[in-house]
Amino acid sequence: MSPVELKAIKGRGELRAQPPLPVTRRTTLRGTLFGNELLTTFRRWRTLALLAVLAAVPILVGIAVKIETSDGSQAGPGGGDGGPAFISQITNNGLFLVFTALAATLPFFLPMAIGVIAGDAIAGEANAGTLRYLLVAPAGRTRLLLTKYATVLTFCLVATLVVAISALTVGAILFPLGDLTTISGTQISFTDGLGRAFLIALVVAASLTGTAALGLFVSTLTNSGIAAMATTVGLLITVQILDQIPQLHAIQPYFFSHYWLSFADLMRDPVYWDDLTKNLGLQALYAAVFGSAAWARFTAKDITA
Repeated sequence: MSPVELKAIKGRGELRAQPPLPVTRRTTLRGTLFGNELLTTFRRWRTLALLAVLAAVPILVGIAVKIETSDGSQAGPGGGDGGPAFISQITNNGLFLVFTALAATLPFFLPMAIGVIAGDAIAGEANAGTLRYLLVAPAGRTRLLLTKYATVLTFCLVATLVVAISALTVGAILFPLGDLTTISGTQISFTDGLGRAFLIALVVAASLTGTAALGLFVSTLTNSGIAAMATTVGLLITVQILDQIPQLHAIQPYFFSHYWLSFADLMRDPVYWDDLTKNLGLQALYAAVFGSAAWARFTAKDITA
C-alpha cells in the first residue's frame, strides 16, 4: 500500500489517493522534548499547589506587617526578631516586601519545592513505568537527563518570580511605593530599586541550581518518586541545620546553603560582590559535581520498568 493517505469513496468502492500533508519546519512547544517536559510539569496539580503556596507566603507576610503597624507597633531596625535587615522598611516602601519574601522563602519553601520537582524527575517516571518508553524514543539518556535538569531549572526561575511578583503586587496594594533607602543608607530611585529586585530574583533562582542537581542525582538512585523527594528535602533540611552549628564553622562555607542570603548585598551601595560570587561559584560547583554523578548513574542504570 502506498504511504500516501487513502480515502474510500462511499458508494463506489474505489480508493482515491490523497496528496500528502504539507511538511512544515515550524516546531511547536508540544513537539519538542523540552516543551513536553515543561507542559507535563506545569500541568500537574502538585506543581500548581507548590506555586500557590509560594505565592501565598508574601501575602501572609504583607498582611502580618500591615496588621502589626496598624496596631501602632513596628519592628525595630534589622527586623527586631531575627528577620531580614530590611523588613522594618516594608511600611515605608512596598518594594521591600519583595526582598523580605525572598528571604523568608529561600531557607525552606523554595528549596522544598525544588526538591520535590527534582526528586521526582527520574524516579517518578520509573515509578510510573514511563521511563522505559521515553528511552525507546531517539532522545538518548544524556539528552533526556539534560532536558529534565533544564525543566527543573525553569521551575526554579518560575517559582522565584512567582514569589517576587506576588510580593510586589501585595506591596503595591498595602504600602506606598517610591524611592527607597538601601541597606547602606543611600537613596535610589524606584526604577533602580525595581531593577535590583529583578536581579535579586535571578540570583535567588541561580542559588537553587545546586539543589536542583542534588535532587536530580537522588532521583537517579531509586525508582520511587516519593522516596527521592523525601530524601532530597531531608538532605536540604539537614544541611541547613548543620550550617547553624558553630562548631562546624570550618566546613560551613562549603555548604550549598551557606551564602543563600548574600543576595541582600545587592541592596547595598556600592554592591558587595564577595559573597555573591562565592555563592554563584559554589552553586556551579555543586551543579557540576552532582550533575556529573547523575549522568554517570543514569547512563549506567538498568531500566527495567
